Amino acid sequence: MAACEMGTSEMFNSEAISPEVVSPEVVSPEVVSWTTDSVPPGERFSYWREVVCQTVLNVATESRPEQFRARISGRKFGEFRFAAFDSSSHQIVRNQRLLTSAPADNYLISLQYGGRCHISQNNDDLLLDPGEIAIVDGQQPFRVVFPQPVSRVLAVVPKHALEAFAPSLRNASNFKIRRQSPFAALTRQHLLELANTSHELRELEIDVLAGNLFNLLALSIARDTTARMARPDLQLAALLMFCRQQLANPELSAAMAAARFNISVRTLQLRFRRTGQTFGRWLLENRLEASRIALRDPGRRGLGISEVAYRSGFNDLSHFNKAFRARFGQTPSECRNGSDAAR
Repeated sequence: MAACEMGTSEMFNSEAISPEVVSPEVVSPEVVSWTTDSVPPGERFSYWREVVCQTVLNVATESRPEQFRARISGRKFGEFRFAAFDSSSHQIVRNQRLLTSAPADNYLISLQYGGRCHISQNNDDLLLDPGEIAIVDGQQPFRVVFPQPVSRVLAVVPKHALEAFAPSLRNASNFKIRRQSPFAALTRQHLLELANTSHELRELEIDVLAGNLFNLLALSIARDTTARMARPDLQLAALLMFCRQQLANPELSAAMAAARFNISVRTLQLRFRRTGQTFGRWLLENRLEASRIALRDPGRRGLGISEVAYRSGFNDLSHFNKAFRARFGQTPSECRNGSDAAR
């Protein structure tokens, strides 16, 4: 399988996971690695639960095997977490008690790298074979069973971020992307790259890779669910793709997009309600995010602030500056110069 050619030794390289480490090893400000190798055998399973909770999501671990071993490495960036692990057989559970004590408005995206797993959520069961990908709602109880030694790659992402690209996920508690789905190979490659801690990734690179990952997931979801989606969902998916392609066009408007799909502006606004935003708010948020990425890109430092604004679809520099500061808590110049502020 082309997308899974990266061997386990590369995902869990000797520098990223040291067998002598008991507490987390800080590889960089955004990367940690853990292993049970130096933990007393009787304490390994409880240790693993704490590791998973800190690195991925607050869950309980069950079905302790006699000889348990596991290792994980991961990186955290803002609201995003990416990790890769291998372990002995066991189970993880996110029940109602954990949902109440540690709510998480996230999706858990998992790539089955080695071994099999069974995922249960809301009376739906998924069986994942190597190369397949599952999306699970972190706000709903679920159980994951690893009946044999397992290797997985994980991403924990905000629901609002992924649903902006794939709004049909709101109607499904979980989703499976099959190994041979048209965009699955590229999706696997992005997950592997984001979870690979053997090299450093800059913020801009993570931003771009995560954006690409969301687009690929949206394409896979749209392709696999077309037969089940209602017409409004299909129409919204097409509208979102068209609007992303036209972000840099200052003429993009609700009327222009509605005319492109031969619908009324009122119908367009009804479709965009499914994203939780009006068309105007969606357009502003996405243009601001595009400008933020451009300002932080070293390859585009030669562009002036005004040029970045115009290339992101803004035609009023004063409006751009005010909107940018309101959204990110800093001016475009401060963003370019690396000033810290809330994302």
